[in-house]
Amino acid sequence: MIMRDARRRLPGSPCGQRGVVPALVTAVVAGALLPAALATADAPGLPGIGADDWPWWRGPTHDGVAAAGQEIPTTWSADRGVVWMAEIPGRGNGSPTVIGDAVYVATCDEATGSQSVIAYDRATGATRWQRQVHAAGAMRKHERSTGASGTVSGDGERLFIAFPNDGAVVVSCLSRGGDVVWRHRLCNYLIHQGYGASPLVHGDTVIVIADHKGGGAVAALDRATGAVRWRRDRPPAPNYSSPIVHRLFGRDQLVLIGCDAVTSHDPATGAVLWERAGATTECVTTPVTDGTRIYTSGGYPRNHVAAIRADGSATLDWENGERVYVPSLLVRDGHLYGVLDAGIAACWDAATGKERWKQRLGGNASASPVLVGDTILATDESGTTRLFKAAPARFEAVGENTLGDECFASPAVCGGRIYLRVAFHGADGRREKLVCIGR
Repeated sequence: MIMRDARRRLPGSPCGQRGVVPALVTAVVAGALLPAALATADAPGLPGIGADDWPWWRGPTHDGVAAAGQEIPTTWSADRGVVWMAEIPGRGNGSPTVIGDAVYVATCDEATGSQSVIAYDRATGATRWQRQVHAAGAMRKHERSTGASGTVSGDGERLFIAFPNDGAVVVSCLSRGGDVVWRHRLCNYLIHQGYGASPLVHGDTVIVIADHKGGGAVAALDRATGAVRWRRDRPPAPNYSSPIVHRLFGRDQLVLIGCDAVTSHDPATGAVLWERAGATTECVTTPVTDGTRIYTSGGYPRNHVAAIRADGSATLDWENGERVYVPSLLVRDGHLYGVLDAGIAACWDAATGKERWKQRLGGNASASPVLVGDTILATDESGTTRLFKAAPARFEAVGENTLGDECFASPAVCGGRIYLRVAFHGADGRREKLVCIGR
């Protein structure tokens, strides 16, 4: 049993003004449980963000689900289906961000320690601009980590990126033209393996997090000015998950996982709504929801996938011991789909956790899968993307395509095209490319 017993005293708990909440959970939402579930993730709803954009980590609805109605290629290679291919100087694991007529990536020059954001023309792949955000000081430790492992987020007017730099996590805001608008030093940062959390655009704020052994922080910053709207300390533990806001039980909930807990905050104030002890210390994935439950996964010190009620009770509906440590999950029509780090696809009943099927795909996986219609795209670390149906009855392969020699970034899928960040190994060394795949 991964979720361990915990007793916490909270003001306004169901046991009284300062009652003790026994067993596994501490839960309070304005002194009462929430009403019935209404909706899942918010749509963008921002001027300047179009229906065929991929404006931040995990796409328009923050859950790896691409916009409906797209027809994407199912077959491609280096000489087939590639609309354009562009050089990415340096190295990074952050995914492509697509807004309007441009594609954005973050990158790090490992020789100098500089960290930059690059804008490419969406139609041609031509470099529009490259803005050096930090001239030196990039931080990483694990050999597969980089100084640019987070994904750029955009609100239609501005771009946001958080870099681990010179002993701190620094959040920067850039204009769509590449000018630095503001910077904010979120907190000190003790490097453990690396830093990979992506900024979250929510309302008129951008929410950022940095978890580390020295005790990190989560904060909501004014999108226009960088001013702190609220800030909360985080437990002293290494962790890598990005913040996410889901619309659940009639209100927005900012859900954070890792540091040995699953916690829901009010994204407007940072106040804790409910919390459940027992999530693994280190998580990489971003939680998804079916409108009733939050689905979390972690990989150190224990492996687990868990389903937790988001109604304020924090009830654990089910959990298993699968290792879905790095690739985030997908939810569709009452079923949960995941790609284990070892390159195995799986489908579970979302309400009960019952395994419907499991299928080995191939190589190890770090990229998160993307759902397009009823098709899942899963890219492994060797650059092979496998397509299969999001269907609970059985595993059904659709296609398999290899491009490049290495891939850690998740694909962006929008406007009928697939944007991949891959690396090629050749006589001149390792070279990263941004690839646009289309019909």
